[in-house]
Amino acid sequence: MKKKIGISLTSTNFQNYLNWFTQDDLGDDLELKVLSFLENNVADIETCSGFILTGGIDIEPELYGESSNYSNGPDVYQKERDLFEEKIYRYVVAKSLPVIGICRGMQLINVLEGGKLIQDLGEQGNEVHRKIDVDKQHAVSIAENSLLFEIAGEKSGSVNSAHHQGVDRNVLSDQLQANAYSDNSVNIIEGLEYKDKTDKPFMVCVQWHPERIINKETNPLSQKIKERFLSEVRKIITK
Repeated sequence: MKKKIGISLTSTNFQNYLNWFTQDDLGDDLELKVLSFLENNVADIETCSGFILTGGIDIEPELYGESSNYSNGPDVYQKERDLFEEKIYRYVVAKSLPVIGICRGMQLINVLEGGKLIQDLGEQGNEVHRKIDVDKQHAVSIAENSLLFEIAGEKSGSVNSAHHQGVDRNVLSDQLQANAYSDNSVNIIEGLEYKDKTDKPFMVCVQWHPERIINKETNPLSQKIKERFLSEVRKIITK
């Protein structure tokens, strides 16, 4: 029986997440499973051995105790998505399964671990990070004492950017640590992982989009993250 990788549904460029995993990546032992808040296929969560929490619309602010009155917010939130993906993450933690949080997925994990969000990066921040027609591109610095550095083997790199919300030291969960920062704004965290990794699942969160980054097949901040994730999924013993 093939192991399944659960990918949370988003209305934003979803096919890119599926395309990120080639047939060579999946081989004969892995397959992808769409986990859809629209279908509420909760039972399928328990069939998966690894997960991708995807990007998309802003998280409902009441989940982190803030107002919905902020710049560049959506007309409508998707609270049902937030709650569905919370079930995914709680299952990840309970069963110690590998997970990657991408953009919104990173922000959601920070919220679920007790953190908050910068609700809008402001004019200067949005000039660097917010997608208008195409992804922005910028450099990041990677913390050498991090799992991300162990995976990527690089102190810096180039990533894409498509967000107007974010995480900084002031809203970071006490359970998490930053593993990368934007070189354009030292306060904007570009990646997260567990601070204390004892008895914790493999988890890497990134603010960029590795599934659609330029030269993703050779950029270690996409390819090596994917390779390590797949390795971790393959280690999972299924019953």
